[in-house]
Amino acid sequence: MDNFIEYLETIDNPDHAIQITEVLKWVCDTYPQLDTRVAWKQPMFTDHGTFIIGFSVSKNHFSVATEKAIDEFRDEIHQAGYTTGIKVIRVEFDKDVNYQLLKKLIDWNIENKKDIQTFWWN
Repeated sequence: MDNFIEYLETIDNPDHAIQITEVLKWVCDTYPQLDTRVAWKQPMFTDHGTFIIGFSVSKNHFSVATEKAIDEFRDEIHQAGYTTGIKVIRVEFDKDVNYQLLKKLIDWNIENKKDIQTFWWN
């Protein structure tokens, strides 16, 4: 979480800062093997140098970037009440975070990128 402190201090809305802090802490606690960093102005988690998941905060939602995992779980994402964009999931701040779904996305990326040696999918 230390890598994210400076980023979290830039979030104007204290409630939004609390919610995204809880999400980032959950990822850190659940996946202690992942590396953390802020890149492209967003907290990211990587595994052996390859992107696994990233987060960014907007006015009314936070976005979850998952690359190809979003395509694998699009129906579940929409059933959870979230909207999607190009390679991102939007989680409205007034909705609960579906940690079970988040776990599926992260697990899928870890498994499917285990042999990838680049940061992004090619």
